[in-house]
Amino acid sequence: MSDQSKGWVLGQINVGTALYDLDDERMHGFMSRLDAVNASADSAPGFVWRLKSEEGNATDIVLRPEEPRFIINMSVWQDFESFENWVFAEPHLSVMKDRRKWFERHKDAYTCMWWQPADLPMPTAEEGLERLLLLTEKGPSPAAFPFKNRFARPETPG
Repeated sequence: MSDQSKGWVLGQINVGTALYDLDDERMHGFMSRLDAVNASADSAPGFVWRLKSEEGNATDIVLRPEEPRFIINMSVWQDFESFENWVFAEPHLSVMKDRRKWFERHKDAYTCMWWQPADLPMPTAEEGLERLLLLTEKGPSPAAFPFKNRFARPETPG
């Protein structure tokens, strides 16, 4: 039985600040792989949803006009194992390994996860950013936790 059928899904957010404008040639290695990475998520077992614009990705969603290189990625998965399997598979894995070529190091949390009731609407970008802030300010909790310090799916229905 999937975690979604048990009433819970796993939300995740990660953010980055690009070293260069997204249309800069130095970002080509990242931008040229984005469609393949997104398509692999969309077809991955356990995938539920991802944040995207009408163009099909999230890089053109502007959350901080004063920081045009700040980008966001959010998705929802049936369970942690499905998400983990996708994270450590190609084409995502090679992009993740090369991220320092394209993105600044963040001093605060730049990724987190949380369990949410499956019957709630998909999270908004603002909700995801609030979870990151919570992780940064309060540390890991069931409401916002990092990949390496995850919390189990709640036992009670969502």
